[in-house]
Amino acid sequence: MNDPQPAQPAPDEPHDLVGIGIGPFNLSLAALADPLSGLDAVFYDQRPAFHWHPGLLIDGARVQVPFLADLVTLVDPGSPWSFLNHLRARQRLFPFYFAERFHIPRTEYDAYCRWVAERLPALRFGHRVDAVRWNAGDGLFEIDHTRIGADGGATARARARTRNVVLGIGTEPHVPEALAPLVGAPGAPVVHSSDYLAHRDALLAAGHITVIGTGQSGAEIFLDLLRHRPVGRERLHWLGRTGAFAPMEYSRLGLEHFTPDHTRYFHALPEEVRDGLVASQWQLHRGIDADTAAAIHDELYRRALGGGWPDTVLTPGVRVRTAGRLAASQVELHLEHVPQSTRTRLTTDAVVLATGHRERPLDRLLAALEPQPRRDGRGRPRVDECFRLDLGPSVTGRIYVQNAETHTHGVGAPDLGLGAWRSASILNDLTGTEPYPLPGRTAFTTFGLAEERLRVPSARRYRTLVPLADGT
Repeated sequence: MNDPQPAQPAPDEPHDLVGIGIGPFNLSLAALADPLSGLDAVFYDQRPAFHWHPGLLIDGARVQVPFLADLVTLVDPGSPWSFLNHLRARQRLFPFYFAERFHIPRTEYDAYCRWVAERLPALRFGHRVDAVRWNAGDGLFEIDHTRIGADGGATARARARTRNVVLGIGTEPHVPEALAPLVGAPGAPVVHSSDYLAHRDALLAAGHITVIGTGQSGAEIFLDLLRHRPVGRERLHWLGRTGAFAPMEYSRLGLEHFTPDHTRYFHALPEEVRDGLVASQWQLHRGIDADTAAAIHDELYRRALGGGWPDTVLTPGVRVRTAGRLAASQVELHLEHVPQSTRTRLTTDAVVLATGHRERPLDRLLAALEPQPRRDGRGRPRVDECFRLDLGPSVTGRIYVQNAETHTHGVGAPDLGLGAWRSASILNDLTGTEPYPLPGRTAFTTFGLAEERLRVPSARRYRTLVPLADGT
Protein backbone atom coordinates (compact mmCIF):
# COMPACT_ATOMS: atom_id res chain seq x y z
CA MET A 1 0.00 0.00 0.00
CA ASN A 2 1.01 3.67 -0.31
CA ASP A 3 0.91 4.35 3.40
CA PRO A 4 3.05 6.00 4.66
CA GLN A 5 3.51 7.97 1.43
CA PRO A 6 6.84 9.50 0.42
CA ALA A 7 7.31 13.08 1.47
CA GLN A 8 6.38 15.62 -1.20
CA PRO A 9 8.92 18.15 -2.44
CA ALA A 10 9.28 21.38 -0.50
CA PRO A 11 6.90 24.16 -1.63
CA ASP A 12 9.70 25.88 -3.58
CA GLU A 13 10.43 22.73 -5.61
CA PRO A 14 7.80 22.40 -8.35
CA HIS A 15 6.78 19.08 -9.80
CA ASP A 16 7.34 18.32 -13.45
CA LEU A 17 3.83 16.92 -13.73
CA VAL A 18 0.68 16.83 -11.61
CA GLY A 19 -2.04 14.40 -12.62
CA ILE A 20 -5.63 15.08 -11.61
CA GLY A 21 -7.75 11.95 -11.37
CA ILE A 22 -6.55 8.35 -11.08
CA GLY A 23 -8.59 6.22 -13.40
CA PRO A 24 -7.10 3.64 -15.77
CA PHE A 25 -5.64 6.29 -18.08
CA ASN A 26 -3.77 8.37 -15.51
CA LEU A 27 -2.84 5.10 -13.78
CA SER A 28 -1.26 4.06 -17.09
CA LEU A 29 0.60 7.36 -17.26
CA ALA A 30 1.83 6.97 -13.68
CA ALA A 31 3.02 3.42 -14.40
CA LEU A 32 4.92 4.48 -17.51
CA ALA A 33 6.35 7.55 -15.75
CA ASP A 34 7.55 5.49 -12.78
CA PRO A 35 10.84 4.26 -14.31
CA LEU A 36 11.78 7.63 -15.86
CA SER A 37 14.58 8.99 -13.73
CA GLY A 38 14.51 12.72 -13.15
CA LEU A 39 10.79 13.04 -13.80
CA ASP A 40 8.96 14.25 -10.68
CA ALA A 41 5.28 13.39 -11.04
CA VAL A 42 2.43 13.18 -8.54
CA PHE A 43 -1.22 12.18 -9.08
CA TYR A 44 -4.27 13.18 -7.00
CA ASP A 45 -7.71 11.59 -6.68
CA GLN A 46 -10.42 12.34 -4.14
CA ARG A 47 -11.48 8.70 -3.78
CA PRO A 48 -9.93 6.75 -0.89
CA ALA A 49 -8.62 4.01 -3.24
CA PHE A 50 -8.76 2.84 -6.83
CA HIS A 51 -11.88 1.10 -8.11
CA TRP A 52 -12.97 0.68 -11.73
CA HIS A 53 -16.73 0.92 -12.31
CA PRO A 54 -17.54 -1.05 -9.12
CA GLY A 55 -21.28 -0.97 -9.83
CA LEU A 56 -20.79 -2.91 -13.06
CA LEU A 57 -18.49 -5.71 -11.88
CA ILE A 58 -21.22 -8.24 -12.64
CA ASP A 59 -20.34 -11.93 -12.47
CA GLY A 60 -19.39 -13.10 -15.94
CA ALA A 61 -19.02 -9.62 -17.46
CA ARG A 62 -15.82 -9.31 -19.45
CA VAL A 63 -13.64 -6.41 -20.53
CA GLN A 64 -14.32 -5.75 -24.21
CA VAL A 65 -10.66 -5.41 -25.17
CA PRO A 66 -7.96 -8.13 -24.99
CA PHE A 67 -5.79 -8.37 -21.88
CA LEU A 68 -2.88 -6.90 -23.88
CA ALA A 69 -4.72 -3.59 -23.59
CA ASP A 70 -3.51 -3.25 -20.01
CA LEU A 71 -1.84 -0.15 -18.59
CA VAL A 72 1.53 -0.57 -20.30
CA THR A 73 2.02 -3.61 -22.55
CA LEU A 74 1.26 -2.12 -25.98
CA VAL A 75 4.15 0.34 -25.56
CA ASP A 76 6.37 -1.45 -23.01
CA PRO A 77 5.83 -5.23 -22.89
CA GLY A 78 8.69 -5.61 -20.41
CA SER A 79 7.19 -3.24 -17.84
CA PRO A 80 6.86 -4.55 -14.26
CA TRP A 81 3.34 -3.06 -14.28
CA SER A 82 1.93 -5.37 -16.96
CA PHE A 83 -1.08 -7.62 -16.46
CA LEU A 84 1.07 -10.71 -16.99
CA ASN A 85 3.48 -9.56 -14.29
CA HIS A 86 0.48 -9.05 -11.99
CA LEU A 87 -0.50 -12.68 -12.63
CA ARG A 88 3.05 -13.84 -11.95
CA ALA A 89 3.16 -11.90 -8.68
CA ARG A 90 -0.13 -13.53 -7.66
CA GLN A 91 1.09 -16.98 -8.75
CA ARG A 92 -1.72 -17.22 -11.28
CA LEU A 93 0.24 -17.18 -14.53
CA PHE A 94 -0.10 -20.92 -15.24
CA PRO A 95 -3.86 -21.04 -14.49
CA PHE A 96 -4.33 -18.06 -16.82
CA TYR A 97 -2.27 -19.81 -19.50
CA PHE A 98 -4.46 -22.90 -19.36
CA ALA A 99 -7.68 -20.87 -19.22
CA GLU A 100 -6.87 -19.53 -22.71
CA ARG A 101 -8.64 -16.26 -22.09
CA PHE A 102 -8.03 -13.31 -24.38
CA HIS A 103 -10.80 -11.21 -22.79
CA ILE A 104 -10.64 -11.21 -19.01
CA PRO A 105 -13.42 -10.65 -16.46
CA ARG A 106 -14.00 -7.08 -15.36
CA THR A 107 -13.37 -8.11 -11.78
CA GLU A 108 -9.93 -9.35 -12.81
CA TYR A 109 -9.08 -6.12 -14.62
CA ASP A 110 -10.19 -4.14 -11.56
CA ALA A 111 -8.00 -6.33 -9.32
CA TYR A 112 -5.03 -5.80 -11.64
CA CYS A 113 -5.43 -2.00 -11.61
CA ARG A 114 -5.76 -2.00 -7.81
CA TRP A 115 -2.57 -4.09 -7.57
CA VAL A 116 -0.72 -1.42 -9.58
CA ALA A 117 -2.33 1.49 -7.71
CA GLU A 118 -1.34 0.06 -4.33
CA ARG A 119 2.33 -0.02 -5.36
CA LEU A 120 3.03 3.14 -7.33
CA PRO A 121 4.60 5.74 -5.01
CA ALA A 122 3.41 8.79 -7.00
CA LEU A 123 -0.30 8.31 -6.25
CA ARG A 124 -2.17 10.37 -3.65
CA PHE A 125 -5.67 9.11 -2.95
CA GLY A 126 -7.96 11.06 -0.65
CA HIS A 127 -6.96 14.39 -2.22
CA ARG A 128 -9.58 16.52 -3.98
CA VAL A 129 -8.26 19.07 -6.47
CA ASP A 130 -10.22 22.29 -6.17
CA ALA A 131 -8.64 24.61 -8.74
CA VAL A 132 -5.87 24.99 -11.29
CA ARG A 133 -4.23 28.41 -11.67
CA TRP A 134 -1.44 29.77 -13.84
CA ASN A 135 1.18 31.89 -12.06
CA ALA A 136 2.69 33.92 -14.88
CA GLY A 137 5.39 35.35 -12.64
CA ASP A 138 6.78 31.95 -11.74
CA GLY A 139 5.84 30.28 -15.01
CA LEU A 140 4.09 27.48 -13.06
CA PHE A 141 0.66 26.03 -12.45
CA GLU A 142 -0.70 26.16 -8.91
CA ILE A 143 -2.88 23.23 -7.86
CA ASP A 144 -5.14 23.83 -4.86
CA HIS A 145 -6.11 20.55 -3.25
CA THR A 146 -7.90 19.34 -0.11
CA ARG A 147 -7.13 16.25 1.93
CA ILE A 148 -10.28 14.19 2.49
CA GLY A 149 -10.65 12.21 5.72
CA ALA A 150 -12.19 8.78 6.20
CA ASP A 151 -15.56 10.40 6.97
CA GLY A 152 -15.50 12.35 3.71
CA GLY A 153 -14.77 15.68 5.38
CA ALA A 154 -11.91 18.06 4.59
CA THR A 155 -8.93 17.69 6.91
CA ALA A 156 -6.28 19.93 5.33
CA ARG A 157 -5.75 22.24 2.38
CA ALA A 158 -2.55 22.68 0.43
CA ARG A 159 -1.12 23.99 -2.83
CA ALA A 160 1.22 22.19 -5.21
CA ARG A 161 3.19 23.83 -7.99
CA THR A 162 3.98 22.17 -11.26
CA ARG A 163 5.32 22.84 -14.72
CA ASN A 164 2.69 20.69 -16.40
CA VAL A 165 -0.71 19.13 -15.68
CA VAL A 166 -2.56 16.09 -17.02
CA LEU A 167 -6.32 15.86 -16.56
CA GLY A 168 -7.72 12.35 -16.25
CA ILE A 169 -10.95 13.10 -14.42
CA GLY A 170 -12.89 10.53 -16.43
CA THR A 171 -16.58 10.39 -17.19
CA GLU A 172 -19.78 10.78 -15.22
CA PRO A 173 -23.11 8.94 -15.46
CA HIS A 174 -25.52 10.36 -17.99
CA VAL A 175 -29.11 10.58 -16.75
CA PRO A 176 -31.82 11.68 -19.21
CA GLU A 177 -33.47 14.93 -18.18
CA ALA A 178 -36.92 13.34 -17.89
CA LEU A 179 -35.66 10.86 -15.27
CA ALA A 180 -33.15 12.98 -13.36
CA PRO A 181 -35.62 14.06 -10.60
CA LEU A 182 -36.38 10.40 -9.79
CA VAL A 183 -32.81 9.16 -9.28
CA GLY A 184 -32.05 8.74 -5.59
CA ALA A 185 -35.47 9.99 -4.48
CA PRO A 186 -37.49 7.97 -1.93
CA GLY A 187 -39.80 5.28 -3.26
CA ALA A 188 -39.38 2.84 -6.10
CA PRO A 189 -35.69 2.56 -6.98
CA VAL A 190 -34.48 4.49 -10.02
CA VAL A 191 -30.75 3.96 -10.35
CA HIS A 192 -28.05 4.50 -12.93
CA SER A 193 -26.26 1.40 -14.13
CA SER A 194 -23.03 2.64 -12.52
CA ASP A 195 -24.70 1.92 -9.15
CA TYR A 196 -26.34 -1.33 -10.23
CA LEU A 197 -24.61 -3.76 -7.88
CA ALA A 198 -25.18 -1.54 -4.85
CA HIS A 199 -28.95 -1.69 -5.51
CA ARG A 200 -29.20 -5.15 -7.03
CA ASP A 201 -31.01 -6.80 -4.10
CA ALA A 202 -33.66 -4.05 -4.00
CA LEU A 203 -34.11 -4.29 -7.76
CA LEU A 204 -34.56 -8.06 -7.69
CA ALA A 205 -37.18 -7.66 -4.95
CA ALA A 206 -39.25 -5.35 -7.14
CA GLY A 207 -42.32 -6.76 -8.85
CA HIS A 208 -41.61 -5.29 -12.28
CA ILE A 209 -38.29 -3.91 -13.53
CA THR A 210 -37.53 -1.71 -16.53
CA VAL A 211 -34.05 -1.42 -18.03
CA ILE A 212 -33.52 1.62 -20.25
CA GLY A 213 -30.58 1.58 -22.64
CA THR A 214 -29.68 -0.84 -25.43
CA GLY A 215 -25.89 -0.81 -25.13
CA GLN A 216 -23.53 -3.29 -23.49
CA SER A 217 -24.32 -2.24 -19.90
CA GLY A 218 -28.05 -2.51 -20.52
CA ALA A 219 -27.57 -5.96 -22.02
CA GLU A 220 -25.44 -7.20 -19.12
CA ILE A 221 -27.89 -5.91 -16.53
CA PHE A 222 -30.93 -7.31 -18.34
CA LEU A 223 -29.21 -10.70 -18.58
CA ASP A 224 -28.26 -10.67 -14.90
CA LEU A 225 -31.82 -9.77 -13.83
CA LEU A 226 -33.30 -12.34 -16.21
CA ARG A 227 -31.15 -15.14 -14.82
CA HIS A 228 -32.36 -14.38 -11.29
CA ARG A 229 -36.11 -14.06 -11.93
CA PRO A 230 -38.56 -17.00 -11.74
CA VAL A 231 -39.37 -18.70 -15.03
CA GLY A 232 -42.64 -17.37 -16.39
CA ARG A 233 -42.71 -14.54 -13.86
CA GLU A 234 -39.74 -12.51 -15.08
CA ARG A 235 -41.70 -9.22 -15.41
CA LEU A 236 -38.91 -7.40 -17.23
CA HIS A 237 -39.01 -4.60 -19.82
CA TRP A 238 -35.93 -3.63 -21.82
CA LEU A 239 -36.23 -0.40 -23.81
CA GLY A 240 -33.88 1.92 -25.67
CA ARG A 241 -33.70 4.70 -28.22
CA THR A 242 -31.62 2.92 -30.85
CA GLY A 243 -33.49 1.25 -33.67
CA ALA A 244 -32.30 -2.24 -32.75
CA PHE A 245 -30.48 -4.28 -30.13
CA ALA A 246 -27.52 -3.79 -32.40
CA PRO A 247 -24.30 -5.80 -32.30
CA MET A 248 -21.05 -4.06 -31.61
CA GLU A 249 -18.74 -3.80 -34.63
CA TYR A 250 -15.99 -6.24 -33.77
CA SER A 251 -14.52 -7.24 -37.11
CA ARG A 252 -10.76 -7.06 -37.31
CA LEU A 253 -10.74 -4.27 -39.87
CA GLY A 254 -13.44 -2.45 -37.91
CA LEU A 255 -11.24 -2.58 -34.82
CA GLU A 256 -8.58 -0.65 -36.71
CA HIS A 257 -10.59 2.48 -35.86
CA PHE A 258 -9.01 2.06 -32.41
CA THR A 259 -5.45 2.54 -33.64
CA PRO A 260 -3.07 5.51 -33.56
CA ASP A 261 -3.37 5.62 -37.38
CA HIS A 262 -7.09 6.38 -37.19
CA THR A 263 -6.55 8.83 -34.33
CA ARG A 264 -4.07 10.85 -36.39
CA TYR A 265 -6.32 10.75 -39.44
CA PHE A 266 -9.35 11.84 -37.42
CA HIS A 267 -7.53 14.74 -35.72
CA ALA A 268 -6.56 16.24 -39.09
CA LEU A 269 -10.18 16.43 -40.30
CA PRO A 270 -12.28 19.63 -40.13
CA GLU A 271 -14.38 20.04 -36.99
CA GLU A 272 -17.74 19.54 -38.68
CA VAL A 273 -16.52 16.36 -40.40
CA ARG A 274 -15.22 14.95 -37.10
CA ASP A 275 -18.56 15.58 -35.40
CA GLY A 276 -20.39 13.75 -38.17
CA LEU A 277 -18.03 10.79 -37.97
CA VAL A 278 -18.37 10.40 -34.19
CA ALA A 279 -22.15 10.32 -34.52
CA SER A 280 -22.05 7.78 -37.35
CA GLN A 281 -19.56 5.44 -35.64
CA TRP A 282 -21.70 4.70 -32.58
CA GLN A 283 -21.79 0.96 -33.32
CA LEU A 284 -18.02 0.76 -32.89
CA HIS A 285 -18.41 1.27 -29.15
CA ARG A 286 -22.08 1.42 -28.14
CA GLY A 287 -23.44 -1.86 -29.46
CA ILE A 288 -23.76 -5.20 -27.69
CA ASP A 289 -21.03 -7.78 -27.99
CA ALA A 290 -22.00 -11.00 -29.73
CA ASP A 291 -21.47 -13.26 -26.70
CA THR A 292 -23.78 -11.19 -24.48
CA ALA A 293 -26.49 -10.98 -27.14
CA ALA A 294 -26.26 -14.76 -27.68
CA ALA A 295 -26.46 -15.42 -23.93
CA ILE A 296 -29.64 -13.32 -23.67
CA HIS A 297 -31.28 -15.19 -26.54
CA ASP A 298 -30.20 -18.55 -25.11
CA GLU A 299 -31.69 -17.68 -21.72
CA LEU A 300 -34.97 -16.52 -23.27
CA TYR A 301 -35.11 -19.65 -25.43
CA ARG A 302 -34.48 -21.90 -22.44
CA ARG A 303 -37.36 -20.26 -20.60
CA ALA A 304 -39.66 -20.90 -23.58
CA LEU A 305 -39.00 -24.65 -23.71
CA GLY A 306 -42.07 -25.38 -21.60
CA GLY A 307 -44.33 -23.96 -24.28
CA GLY A 308 -44.91 -20.45 -22.95
CA TRP A 309 -43.13 -17.18 -23.58
CA PRO A 310 -41.07 -15.50 -20.87
CA ASP A 311 -42.78 -12.50 -19.29
CA THR A 312 -40.36 -10.06 -20.93
CA VAL A 313 -40.73 -7.18 -23.38
CA LEU A 314 -37.73 -6.09 -25.46
CA THR A 315 -38.47 -2.98 -27.54
CA PRO A 316 -35.93 -0.78 -29.33
CA GLY A 317 -36.73 2.58 -30.90
CA VAL A 318 -38.37 3.90 -27.71
CA ARG A 319 -37.66 7.14 -25.89
CA VAL A 320 -38.89 8.30 -22.49
CA ARG A 321 -40.81 11.54 -22.93
CA THR A 322 -41.61 12.17 -19.26
CA ALA A 323 -41.65 10.21 -16.02
CA GLY A 324 -43.15 10.53 -12.57
CA ARG A 325 -43.95 8.62 -9.40
CA LEU A 326 -47.24 6.94 -8.64
CA ALA A 327 -47.78 7.14 -4.89
CA ALA A 328 -44.50 6.02 -3.32
CA SER A 329 -44.01 2.59 -4.77
CA GLN A 330 -44.14 2.85 -8.57
CA VAL A 331 -42.86 4.87 -11.51
CA GLU A 332 -44.90 5.83 -14.56
CA LEU A 333 -42.96 6.18 -17.81
CA HIS A 334 -44.49 8.05 -20.73
CA LEU A 335 -43.01 6.39 -23.81
CA GLU A 336 -42.84 7.21 -27.50
CA HIS A 337 -41.98 4.70 -30.20
CA VAL A 338 -40.20 6.95 -32.67
CA PRO A 339 -40.53 4.93 -35.92
CA GLN A 340 -44.25 4.28 -35.31
CA SER A 341 -45.01 7.74 -33.89
CA THR A 342 -47.04 6.01 -31.16
CA ARG A 343 -47.19 6.75 -27.45
CA THR A 344 -48.08 4.75 -24.37
CA ARG A 345 -47.54 4.57 -20.61
CA LEU A 346 -45.68 1.94 -18.62
CA THR A 347 -46.03 1.43 -14.88
CA THR A 348 -43.03 -0.22 -13.26
CA ASP A 349 -41.66 -0.88 -9.77
CA ALA A 350 -38.00 -0.16 -10.51
CA VAL A 351 -35.89 1.42 -13.25
CA VAL A 352 -32.25 0.90 -14.23
CA LEU A 353 -30.80 3.62 -16.43
CA ALA A 354 -28.17 2.02 -18.63
CA THR A 355 -27.84 5.35 -20.42
CA GLY A 356 -24.07 5.54 -20.54
CA HIS A 357 -21.48 8.05 -19.41
CA ARG A 358 -20.36 11.44 -20.67
CA GLU A 359 -17.02 13.18 -20.50
CA ARG A 360 -16.84 15.09 -17.23
CA PRO A 361 -16.70 18.86 -17.97
CA LEU A 362 -13.33 20.50 -17.42
CA ASP A 363 -14.79 23.95 -16.80
CA ARG A 364 -14.92 23.76 -12.99
CA LEU A 365 -11.27 22.84 -12.65
CA LEU A 366 -10.10 25.30 -15.27
CA ALA A 367 -12.32 28.23 -14.29
CA ALA A 368 -9.33 30.15 -12.89
CA LEU A 369 -7.59 29.91 -16.27
CA GLU A 370 -10.36 31.62 -18.25
CA PRO A 371 -10.27 33.03 -20.86
CA GLN A 372 -7.08 31.17 -21.76
CA PRO A 373 -8.37 27.77 -22.92
CA ARG A 374 -9.28 28.24 -26.56
CA ARG A 375 -12.48 26.61 -27.79
CA ASP A 376 -13.93 25.28 -31.02
CA GLY A 377 -17.10 26.36 -32.75
CA ARG A 378 -19.25 24.44 -30.26
CA GLY A 379 -17.49 25.75 -27.15
CA ARG A 380 -15.38 22.63 -26.52
CA PRO A 381 -11.70 22.82 -25.58
CA ARG A 382 -9.30 22.62 -28.48
CA VAL A 383 -6.87 19.71 -28.10
CA ASP A 384 -3.79 19.40 -30.29
CA GLU A 385 -2.34 16.22 -31.75
CA CYS A 386 -0.17 15.72 -28.63
CA PHE A 387 -3.25 15.77 -26.34
CA ARG A 388 -2.49 19.30 -25.09
CA LEU A 389 -5.13 21.92 -24.47
CA ASP A 390 -4.70 25.03 -26.59
CA LEU A 391 -4.05 27.60 -23.87
CA GLY A 392 -2.77 30.45 -26.00
CA PRO A 393 0.69 32.05 -25.91
CA SER A 394 0.43 33.57 -22.42
CA VAL A 395 0.50 30.15 -20.69
CA THR A 396 3.81 28.42 -21.33
CA GLY A 397 3.03 25.32 -19.26
CA ARG A 398 1.16 22.40 -20.77
CA ILE A 399 -2.14 20.82 -19.78
CA TYR A 400 -2.69 17.38 -21.25
CA VAL A 401 -6.04 15.57 -21.30
CA GLN A 402 -6.94 11.89 -21.19
CA ASN A 403 -10.41 10.74 -22.28
CA ALA A 404 -11.67 14.28 -22.78
CA GLU A 405 -10.92 14.51 -26.49
CA THR A 406 -13.44 12.41 -28.41
CA HIS A 407 -14.40 15.52 -30.39
CA THR A 408 -10.79 15.98 -31.57
CA HIS A 409 -9.33 12.45 -31.55
CA GLY A 410 -12.31 10.20 -32.24
CA VAL A 411 -14.05 7.18 -30.78
CA GLY A 412 -10.77 5.70 -29.54
CA ALA A 413 -10.47 8.34 -26.80
CA PRO A 414 -12.25 6.24 -24.11
CA ASP A 415 -10.91 2.91 -25.40
CA LEU A 416 -8.55 1.06 -23.05
CA GLY A 417 -6.58 -0.25 -26.01
CA LEU A 418 -5.23 3.23 -26.80
CA GLY A 419 -4.51 4.19 -23.20
CA ALA A 420 -0.87 3.10 -23.07
CA TRP A 421 -0.10 4.66 -26.46
CA ARG A 422 -1.62 7.99 -25.43
CA SER A 423 0.26 7.94 -22.10
CA ALA A 424 3.53 7.23 -23.92
CA SER A 425 2.78 10.00 -26.42
CA ILE A 426 2.27 12.44 -23.56
CA LEU A 427 5.49 11.41 -21.82
CA ASN A 428 7.47 11.66 -25.07
CA ASP A 429 6.13 15.17 -25.63
CA LEU A 430 6.60 16.18 -22.00
CA THR A 431 10.22 15.07 -21.77
CA GLY A 432 11.20 16.19 -25.26
CA THR A 433 12.87 12.83 -25.72
CA GLU A 434 11.59 9.40 -26.68
CA PRO A 435 11.56 7.15 -23.62
CA TYR A 436 8.89 5.11 -25.40
CA PRO A 437 9.50 4.66 -29.14
CA LEU A 438 6.14 4.40 -30.87
CA PRO A 439 5.27 2.63 -34.12
CA GLY A 440 4.93 4.62 -37.30
CA ARG A 441 2.12 2.44 -38.65
CA THR A 442 -0.48 0.44 -36.74
CA ALA A 443 -3.26 -0.47 -39.21
CA PHE A 444 -3.65 -2.18 -42.57
CA THR A 445 -6.38 0.36 -43.35
CA THR A 446 -5.32 3.64 -44.93
CA PHE A 447 -8.02 5.98 -43.67
CA GLY A 448 -7.53 8.81 -46.16
CA LEU A 449 -5.89 9.69 -49.45
CA ALA A 450 -2.36 11.03 -49.21
CA GLU A 451 -2.50 14.35 -51.05
CA GLU A 452 1.09 14.15 -52.24
CA ARG A 453 0.23 10.98 -54.18
CA LEU A 454 -2.53 12.57 -56.23
CA ARG A 455 -1.19 13.32 -59.70
CA VAL A 456 -2.85 14.44 -62.91
CA PRO A 457 -2.13 11.76 -65.57
CA SER A 458 0.28 12.78 -68.29
CA ALA A 459 -1.43 14.11 -71.42
CA ARG A 460 1.00 12.12 -73.55
CA ARG A 461 -0.21 8.83 -72.08
CA TYR A 462 -3.90 9.56 -71.46
CA ARG A 463 -6.04 11.79 -73.62
CA THR A 464 -8.99 11.53 -71.17
CA LEU A 465 -9.45 10.42 -67.59
CA VAL A 466 -11.22 7.11 -67.17
CA PRO A 467 -14.12 7.58 -64.69
CA LEU A 468 -14.11 5.43 -61.57
CA ALA A 469 -16.82 2.79 -61.31
CA ASP A 470 -19.55 3.37 -58.74
CA GLY A 471 -18.47 2.22 -55.31
CA THR A 472 -14.76 2.16 -56.17
